[in-house]
Amino acid sequence: MAPRSRAVRSAMGLHLVVPGADVIVDAVFRYDVSDPYAIHVTFRTGPGEDGKIEWLFARQLLGAGLVAPIGDGDVRIWPGTDGEEGPIFLELCSPSGQALFEAPREKLVDFLFRSYALVAPGHEGDFLDIDAELELLLLHGDLA
Repeated sequence: MAPRSRAVRSAMGLHLVVPGADVIVDAVFRYDVSDPYAIHVTFRTGPGEDGKIEWLFARQLLGAGLVAPIGDGDVRIWPGTDGEEGPIFLELCSPSGQALFEAPREKLVDFLFRSYALVAPGHEGDFLDIDAELELLLLHGDLA
């Protein structure tokens, strides 16, 4: 029997919404049971390690954003106007700028449901090692 997977990945092209241009940005969405509340996204913006931008946000945010607008901080997600068939919009904001992406709904839904197969929504806490997290915080964290 093969060991159960502890992570899922999905590579997809996201359309960067910019006036007068058609720009596709390659992105890899990752979910790992070792970080059960989070989705990690790597955007490829150029060659080598310098050409990667990493973002991290809540898996719950992605799930909710598939059906209704959500987010008022660094990450906002909302469905397009085409109902259940249209794209999903992902807006990322940082001190250095912001980006608006149009993402393929079917790929995001597939990715999300594969993550749910690893850790069901509402059961993320079952996969946390609180003692290990506390030890890391005490060893490396700034508690001041």
